[in-house]
Amino acid sequence: MTSLSRELVFLILQFLDEEKYKNTVHGLEQESGFFFNMRYFEEIVTNGDWDDVEKYLCGFTKVDDNRYSMKIFFEIRKQKYLEALDRKDRAKAVDILVKDLKAFSAFNEDLFKEITQLLALENFRDNEQLSKYGDTKSARGIMLTELKKLIEANPLFRDKLTFPTLKNSRLRTLINQSLNWQHQLCKNPKSNPDIKTLFMDHSCGPSQPNGARAPSPVTNPLMGAVPKPGAFPPLGAHGPFQPTPATMAASLAGWMANPSPVPHLSASAGPIGFNIPNNPAAILKRPRSPPANNPAMDYQTADSDHVLKRSRPFGISDEANNMPVNILPVGYSGQSSYSLDDLPKDVIMSLNQGSAVKSMDFHPVQQILLLVGTNTGEVMVWELVNRERLSHKSFKVWDLGACSMALQTSLASDYTASINRVTWSPDGTLFGVAHSKHIVHIYSYHGADDLRNHLEIEAHVGGVNDLAFSYPNKQLCIVTCGEDKLIKVWDAVTGTKQYTFDGHEAPVYSVCPHHKENIQFIFSTATDGKIKAWLYDNIGSRVDYDAPGHSSTTMAYSADGLRLFSCGTNKEGESYLVEWNESEGAVKRTYIGLGKRASGIVQFDTTKNRFLAAGDEFIIKFWDMDNVNLLTSTNADGGLPASPCIRFNKDGILLAVSTNENGIKILANADGLRLLRSMENRPFDASRVPSASVVKPPPLGTFAAGSATVGPSIVDRVAPIVSMVSMNGDTRNLADVKPRIADDSADKSRMWKMTEINEPSQCRSLRLPDSLTAMRVSRLMYTNSGLAILALAANAVHKLWKWPRNTGKATAAVVPQLWQPTSGIMMTNDISDTNPEDAVPCFALSKNDSYVMSASGGKISLFNMMTFKTMTTFMPPAPAATFLAFHPQDNNIIAIGMEDSSIQIYNVRVDEVKIKLRGHKKRITGLAFSNALNVLVSSGADSQLFVWSTDLWDQQTSKYLQIPAGRAAAPFADTRVQFHQDQTHLLAVHETQIAIYEAPKLECLKQWVPREASGPITHATYSCDSQSIYVSFEDGSVGVLTASNLRLRCRINPSAYLPANPNVRVYPLVIAAHPSEPNQFALGLNDGGIHVLEPLESEGKWGTLPPIENGTGPNTNAAAGSDQLQR
Repeated sequence: MTSLSRELVFLILQFLDEEKYKNTVHGLEQESGFFFNMRYFEEIVTNGDWDDVEKYLCGFTKVDDNRYSMKIFFEIRKQKYLEALDRKDRAKAVDILVKDLKAFSAFNEDLFKEITQLLALENFRDNEQLSKYGDTKSARGIMLTELKKLIEANPLFRDKLTFPTLKNSRLRTLINQSLNWQHQLCKNPKSNPDIKTLFMDHSCGPSQPNGARAPSPVTNPLMGAVPKPGAFPPLGAHGPFQPTPATMAASLAGWMANPSPVPHLSASAGPIGFNIPNNPAAILKRPRSPPANNPAMDYQTADSDHVLKRSRPFGISDEANNMPVNILPVGYSGQSSYSLDDLPKDVIMSLNQGSAVKSMDFHPVQQILLLVGTNTGEVMVWELVNRERLSHKSFKVWDLGACSMALQTSLASDYTASINRVTWSPDGTLFGVAHSKHIVHIYSYHGADDLRNHLEIEAHVGGVNDLAFSYPNKQLCIVTCGEDKLIKVWDAVTGTKQYTFDGHEAPVYSVCPHHKENIQFIFSTATDGKIKAWLYDNIGSRVDYDAPGHSSTTMAYSADGLRLFSCGTNKEGESYLVEWNESEGAVKRTYIGLGKRASGIVQFDTTKNRFLAAGDEFIIKFWDMDNVNLLTSTNADGGLPASPCIRFNKDGILLAVSTNENGIKILANADGLRLLRSMENRPFDASRVPSASVVKPPPLGTFAAGSATVGPSIVDRVAPIVSMVSMNGDTRNLADVKPRIADDSADKSRMWKMTEINEPSQCRSLRLPDSLTAMRVSRLMYTNSGLAILALAANAVHKLWKWPRNTGKATAAVVPQLWQPTSGIMMTNDISDTNPEDAVPCFALSKNDSYVMSASGGKISLFNMMTFKTMTTFMPPAPAATFLAFHPQDNNIIAIGMEDSSIQIYNVRVDEVKIKLRGHKKRITGLAFSNALNVLVSSGADSQLFVWSTDLWDQQTSKYLQIPAGRAAAPFADTRVQFHQDQTHLLAVHETQIAIYEAPKLECLKQWVPREASGPITHATYSCDSQSIYVSFEDGSVGVLTASNLRLRCRINPSAYLPANPNVRVYPLVIAAHPSEPNQFALGLNDGGIHVLEPLESEGKWGTLPPIENGTGPNTNAAAGSDQLQR
C-alpha cells in the first residue's frame, strides 16, 4: 500500500473515532495492521476478553513469527488456563491445555508437562513458581505489564504503536478544502449555494444538483457530524475541552490536553502524555473525560499544521527492551533488577541541628552540601565530608519598613517564623526559603560560607507553604503558594511579580513546576485535596481534580521527567503514595505499605528513576517504582519522628533524614560512602559551586532599587584582557579571557613540586587482554555502570571488556574479560565504499548501557549491547556522520555532527531529521548538551565553538578558539567539548591547548598551552567529579591538571605504563575517565592497546594540589596562565 493510502487509513480511523464507531475502529486497526491501539488492548486484557485479545493480535502477528510473538501468545493462553483452574473449571482448563497450550510443547516439552501437572493440584499455587499468584485482577495486571514490554520489543510492532499527530477532524478539513477549491473554479459562483452531496463534484451551474459554495473550513465548516440515530451531538461537541459530567473520571491528559476528545498515549518522553499544540493557551482549558462507553480509544491530535510523518522504524526506550524471552511461567515476585544495595540505608553520620528540621535539599552540583530549614526560622548549609556547618542565617526581616502592616503587626507580637520549604535553584547559585509568615527569602550562594541576601519578597498573606524554581520564557522565576489560596510567580532577578493564579478554595499546599518541550506549566495542590494546573498566563486554571483521599499532597516527577508521583495525608491520617497514569489522568498504581494513622503529613522523594522513599511510622520505607508492594525499610538506627523529613541527593547515593532530637542522620550506600571518603583529604573546593553571578537563564544583571543588597560580584561582570604567559616567556593579549589573579604565595609556589611518575612501580596499570586483531583505537569510553570499557577500532570493529560484578567497578587490579555473546558475532560498523582508516569514527552510548550508536564513515548503526546484534542502520553517506550525542532527556533525539559541517537533530522514533544546524565551516568534531542551560555546544575542525538553543534549535553565539602565537594547528585538527559537572563551564580540547569557557556566552575563563616538546595534545577529558582534567600527548605522556585553575600537578611518562621499545612509537589517541572513580582513567593507543591507570592505593590520587592562590583556593572564575609540561 502506498504511503498516501496508509495515511488515508489513519484519517478514516480518526473520523470513525470522532463519530464513536468504536467496533469499526478496532476492526479497521486489526484488519489494516497499521496501528496497534495499546489502550484498547489493555482494556480487553484487563476484562479477560481472551478471544478478542487473540483476534486483535492476529492482525499484527502470528504465534510463530518470532520469539516475542510466541511469548505474547503463551502468556495470554497460560493466564486463561490458570484462571480456569482458579475457578475450579477443570473441563475448560483441559480444553485450553489441549487446544491452546499444546502448540508450545514442541518448543519446551518439560514446561508443557509441568503445566499439565497443575491439573492434579487442588490449588495450583502449591507450585513453587506460582506461589505468589494473587487474585485474577492483580495477575492480569502483572501479565499486562509483561505483555507491553514484549510488544514494545517486538520488531513487528515498532512502527505501529504511535498514531500520527493530526488536527481535529482532519478528513473533514480536507473535504472542505476540496469543496472550496471546486467553488473557486466555478465560472459564475453563487454567493450562498447549497452543497447537497459529496458523491459528485461541486458546480454553481443552474442545473447542477450540487451547487453549494463551501465556506472557509476555519470559519464555517460545511461538514457537521455524520448523523448516527439518537447518539451523537453536532461537530461542536467534539471540539476541544468539552464540559465533562462530574461523575466521569477525568483524565490527567486533560490537564494539558490537546483538542482530541481522547488523547493518544504518546510514546515520546514527556509528562502525562501532554501533546503540545503551537498555541500554549489551548493546552489548559478544562477537565475532560474519556467517552463513557469506551475509554480505551485514544487518537492523538494537535492544534498545529502537522505534516504526517512516516511512522518510526524503531525507538529507544530508557529500559533495555531486548530482554531474553523464555517461555516460562511468570514469577509473581515482582523483583526489581536493581539491587537493594543501591539504596542508601547505612547511617554514616549524625548532624546536630539544634531545632526541628522542616525541610532539606542537597546542592544540585556539590552533592555533599545540604541546605536545611528549621521550625525556628534558621537556615543552614552543611558540608558533609567534614560535618561542618558552613553558613547559618537566623530569621530576620531585612527591611521591616517595606512590609505590610499585617506582617508588621504579626511580627510585633511574635518575631518568629518557621520554615516550610528550602530549595536550591537548578544550578545551585541561589536558594529559596519559604517562611510561615508572609515572607520568601532568596539567597545567593558563592561557595563555602559566602551567603548573601538577594531578594526579600512579601509573597502571601499568611504562611508561604511551598516554593520552587522554574524557567518560563527562558527566565529564572520563583513559584510560591500560600495560605491565601494563591499561587504567584516572581522574577528571580528583580523580585517583580509576574503572575498570580487564583482558583483554589483552600490554602495551597504545594506547587510542582514542570515543562514539556518549550511549554512550561505548574501543578498546584490544596489542603482540601484539589489539584489544579496552570500555564504561565492570566487565564486561570481549567482543571479541578481530587487527590487520593482528598489529602494534602505533594507532587514530584522522576528525575527523567517521565513519571509523575504524589504523596499526601488527609485529615483522618490516611496516607496515599501513587503514580499517575501518563495518558488518562487517573491513578496508575497505589503503593501499599503506608500507615493509616499518620500524625503528620508524610513526605516522600524519588531517586534513580527507580525508587520511591517515604518517612512514615518512625521508619523510612522504600518502593520500586514498578511494584506497588513495599520493597524494604530501615529505622536508621532509631530515633526518627513519626513522619520524618527525607531528601535524596541528586545521584541517590545519600539520604538525609530528620530525627526526634533536632538532628539529621545521613544514610549512604557504598557509592555514597566512597564519595565522602574520596573527598576527606581535600579542602572544600568552592569553585565547584557555580558563581551566583551566573544565574542562567537569564544572567543576573543589576537589580531593581527595591531589591535586597547584593554583592558587587553579582552586579558587575568584568571581561578585561588577560596576559597569558607562553612557553617561551613572551606575553600577549587575548580577548575574552579573564585576568589571572596575582599569586601572593610565591614561597609556597617554590616549595610545591609537580609529581612525576616514571616507573611502573609508581602507579597501577593494566593492559586489557585482546585476542582479536589489534588496530588503533579510535574511540573509547566506559559504560555508565563503570563495569566495562567499550572501544571502537579503526577497522570499524567494537570491543567490549567486562569486569566481574563482584569487583564493583573496573579496576587495574583485576583483569577483565574481552566479552562476546555466545553467537560469536561482532559489532561491526557499516563502511560502505569508504576506507575505514580514512573515516572519522564516532559512537555514543545510551544512558542505560543498552544501546550503542556508532559510525565509521558509512551508515550509522544501532547495536544491542547485550546481543551485539545490529538493530538498524540509517543515514548512509554522503555526508558521513563524524560525531554522535544522545539528548540527555530523550534517548530518541540524537545530535549528529556531519562531514559537511552541518549538525542534524534526528528523531529515531519517527525516522526524521527534525532540523539541520549550519554555521561551522569544516566537519563537526564535538557535541555536548547542557541540561541546566538547555543548550547544545558544537565544535568543529574549523576551531569554532557554537551554542545552539535546544528549545528552538536557534544559534545563540559562536566563537573561534584563540590559537596560541607561534602554534599552527593542523588543517583538520579536532576540537572536542565537554561540560563540567555544573553544566555551565565547558572544557574545549584542541591539539594546541586546553581551555575553559563559560556557557552560553562562551566567555573564555582559562587557557593552558603545553610546551611544544610534549607534542600535540591528542585528547583530554574531565574526571567524573570534574576536579581533574586528564590530558594525553603525542609523546606518550599523560598530564593531570587541576580543573579549577588548570595547573599541571602530575605527569605520567610513557615508561610508567608502556614496555620499552625504541623501534615502535606508541602513544594514546583517546582517553576516557571512569564514571564514578575520579582517579581512574583508560587510554586507547595507536597500536590497538588499551591501558587502565590508577594511582597507588597508598597515594589515593594523582599528585598533590597546587598551592592556594591569594588565600582563596582554586577558583573557576580566575584565569590561569600556561603551566608547562617540563622536560
